[in-house]
Amino acid sequence: MADDMSSLLSLEGELTCSICLSLFESPVTTPCGHNYCQGCLDGTWRDSEQTGLGFNCPQCRSHFVTKPELRKNTVLDAVLDKFKLKSKANIFSDVTTTTKTEPEAAPIKCDACMGGKACKTCLTCMASYCVEHMRPHQENPVFATHQLREPLADLQGRICPDHSKIMELFCIQHGRCICSFCLQQEHKGCTFRTPDEQRFLQESDLKKKLPQLDGMIEKTQLVLSQMKEQQSVLKASATNRKRELEMMYRQIREMLDRDEQQAVKSVDKEEEGAQSKLFSMMKRFDQNVEEMSGARDGITRLLAQTQSLAFLQASVDLPSAVDVEQHIPRLNINTKRAHLESATALKEYLKNILKQPVDNRVALLKPEIWRSIPVNADNMASPPLLPNPLFPGLINPVNPGPPPATKMEPKKEEILSTSLETPPSIMSTAKRSDLLKYGTVLTLDHRTAHKRIVLSENFTKASVSEEPAAYPDSPARFSMCLQVLCTKGFSQGRHYWEVKMTSKNFCSVGLAYNSINRKGPASCLGRNAQSWCVEWLNDKLSAWHNSSETVLANPSSSRVGVLLDCAEGTATFYSVADRTYPFHTFVYPFCETVYPAFWIDSSNTAITLCKLIN
Repeated sequence: MADDMSSLLSLEGELTCSICLSLFESPVTTPCGHNYCQGCLDGTWRDSEQTGLGFNCPQCRSHFVTKPELRKNTVLDAVLDKFKLKSKANIFSDVTTTTKTEPEAAPIKCDACMGGKACKTCLTCMASYCVEHMRPHQENPVFATHQLREPLADLQGRICPDHSKIMELFCIQHGRCICSFCLQQEHKGCTFRTPDEQRFLQESDLKKKLPQLDGMIEKTQLVLSQMKEQQSVLKASATNRKRELEMMYRQIREMLDRDEQQAVKSVDKEEEGAQSKLFSMMKRFDQNVEEMSGARDGITRLLAQTQSLAFLQASVDLPSAVDVEQHIPRLNINTKRAHLESATALKEYLKNILKQPVDNRVALLKPEIWRSIPVNADNMASPPLLPNPLFPGLINPVNPGPPPATKMEPKKEEILSTSLETPPSIMSTAKRSDLLKYGTVLTLDHRTAHKRIVLSENFTKASVSEEPAAYPDSPARFSMCLQVLCTKGFSQGRHYWEVKMTSKNFCSVGLAYNSINRKGPASCLGRNAQSWCVEWLNDKLSAWHNSSETVLANPSSSRVGVLLDCAEGTATFYSVADRTYPFHTFVYPFCETVYPAFWIDSSNTAITLCKLIN
């Protein structure tokens, strides 16, 4: 039997689908010879049909341009049926064998003769008797009051260890069996029941728990089945993701290979030009050598003339090449250094990017686009290039315009924040003196400042530094976004403050709860439910809350005022000049203390908290 089960187990490994890790269901065979459940393979290839990237075998990665025709593997299906029948037969055989081999309970022996089988147990004598030794209890009136029971194997366990009496009662307060003497002494005043009554109550309680256990087992099995389904989904998703990554990195390598080929061709072309120039000069020098050799031979013949008259009458003309100063031309491959410099800069750029954790790379490669559109936005347009503040001398893409619109149902918070009609008194032009009545003094909190944010002028000015400051690490400090909060927050009343910006570019002014995330992309102002801001990107001004954007008209003033009314649940932003002109209001029922918050991502921009003078 053990050999049969081991053979079954070894066969089970061959009959298991590599996608769902279970026995095959409707097995089909791919052209490359691998077998899968039809449902599993169709689910894996469903994403490939949508992306149009072709179809791959999950095991050997064989690629098919079109979806191959799958035929049912009838032989494998028949083997599966026999395997399932054999498995059930072995399980039933094991259960039957186990049931038959269970040892029978040992007979209870007579305590008088120590040999006969007991037929009754006397709870008064605390002994078990066979038929022969039971006769006195049945015939002698002296034993008429003795309590007789069916033979008890656990008689010694029913005897009270303190009084050597049968424990006939159950103490409810102490939850234990007791004898009559216990009830009169240490359990005096306790409530009691008979063991049979207590058992009936406990059995009823346990029977009530059985349906609960059955329900929990059923739910757990359902969760297990869903987890198995999730395994196949995860495996298919991982396969698709790996295929996408392989394709993306292959395209990157192809682009680098094409650029390398162009650079090499440029050097080859330059070398060809230099070689041609050298060949032309060498040819001219060879001609000069021939002319000078001829002149040398004429002079030699003239010097060999013995007749003076003939010597004087002869003449020899030296070639013009004699007066040319011979030199070796200096030709170098220097005119196309742009390719080498470009490759060197690209190598350093990639080196700096690849040093960073994967989660931070998108923010470094595309910080402006990352801030201006939702994180999961697709079909991102190719933007123009501007200097990268994170990597001096390198470039970064910049968002050229509004992000593509995304269709989604607004949440209740967003409706409150963006869709409510604002009161006319809020959106009307106001005298600055009326707002200054609610003026407050603010300072920037160095404990929250990103390490590249430099605070100066008594913690009222914030600017960006290329080198990180030696701020100590703290859970309150922003680690990815170049942001800072103020030390003072507000939960009631009206409060007004003003901010001056040296350049309205790559910066934002807003509010945030103290509970805002400090790590990762979720900490960006306006990209979560804990913050609100107005943000400048080049000439574009937008209001952001919970990743919802509202494009605004950009005011000309570089001084911005903020009026927070905690009771009304409004935060109004003003363009401050001779008068104050409101350009946006957030309407939101603030449920926590809110802090003034700022983001700066340009070395040309600085934010200063203004002194309020009426």
